[in-house]
Amino acid sequence: RQDYVRKSRAVESRTLEVVVNISQSRREFLQYGTLLLARTAFAQSVAAGRVTTVVGTGARGVALEGDAPDHTQLNNPFHMVIGPDGAMYFSDFGTSRVLRWDFRTSRLSIVAGTGTKGFSGDGGPAKSAQLSAPHEVRFDSKGNLYIDERDNHIVRRVDMKSGIISTVAGTPGKNGYGGDGGPATKALFNQPHGITLDRSDNLYICDPLNNRLRRVDAKTGIITTFAGNGKDDRAPDEGAFTGTPLPGPRSLEITRNGKWYLALREGNSIFLLDPGKSRLKRVAGNGDSGYSGDGGPALAARFGSLGAGGLTGPKGLIISDDGGTMYVADCENHVIRKINLRNGIISTLIGTGQRGDGPDGDPAQCKLSRPHAVCIHGRTLYVADSENNRIRALAIS
Repeated sequence: RQDYVRKSRAVESRTLEVVVNISQSRREFLQYGTLLLARTAFAQSVAAGRVTTVVGTGARGVALEGDAPDHTQLNNPFHMVIGPDGAMYFSDFGTSRVLRWDFRTSRLSIVAGTGTKGFSGDGGPAKSAQLSAPHEVRFDSKGNLYIDERDNHIVRRVDMKSGIISTVAGTPGKNGYGGDGGPATKALFNQPHGITLDRSDNLYICDPLNNRLRRVDAKTGIITTFAGNGKDDRAPDEGAFTGTPLPGPRSLEITRNGKWYLALREGNSIFLLDPGKSRLKRVAGNGDSGYSGDGGPALAARFGSLGAGGLTGPKGLIISDDGGTMYVADCENHVIRKINLRNGIISTLIGTGQRGDGPDGDPAQCKLSRPHAVCIHGRTLYVADSENNRIRALAIS
């Protein structure tokens, strides 16, 4: 390889020396071009205003390494996140694995889990570890992947550089409530359902059956109760983090502009959290289960008709990059709701309110089956249509 040096034009009275590695530049250009073409081709496959199945055939099965997303089989995809590499990572609840969808190559790969439900593998490769009912997946600022395992009652971390998995919170196989004030690895949870990390990499864990939002300090590893008093009483319209009942905290979303939103499953509502003041305020849902309110204030709406096992309420949340729109997986109503955060009006974006499988096309006619999560990448909204074993997509403005 040869390096060539050329002088650039003066920019703001400065002359810059630019070193150009010809072969490296050519390689990076080709890689970028391939990525651009892949993204363009994919974007063209998601037509504006129409729902499209992008992963899964609808048949319940086991995805294989290297599968094409439109020819693979899933088993209850539950949560999705876009990783620092631009790929989608999602939990396949039914096979107890975490999968990766590379938009560039349009292929799936296995990140964690053997496909056999259980607990094993700490200290070794994540692909060789057994997981148990993974719910949510998230990344920290260093690019490590966190996995919330409902039935192991733990949170695990995968070092994405080495591929090694370890438990960072909870006692494997033991459920209950305990451990506040001590190491998170000695704590007890009762089916943790949702996780997220703040900008300092502090870990927050939705502990719904304990009616608490727990926090693990990134520096000390100490766990505490961040919000909720452990009671399942009806949540007030606003209150302090401590002493306020939070019935079934299910999912916490922190936006790019620093706003915190918490979905309460049994509380059938969504709250805005203010960590600086340790206060919370209801922004959606009147606290009752049902399916109503479209076209009116989100505060008067009802979420989550009584579902399987008595579960109600909203599940996953995502907020648009500009902070103006919230999308809600109203799982037991089998719809995706949309809330305009500027005027507070709620509407149904996808689904009929009746359980079913599609068809793809008109969002208002596309039936869903217990969607658990929503995710945004660019101008595309992704939906984990869990019990249809599909991930669907809709172009949004």
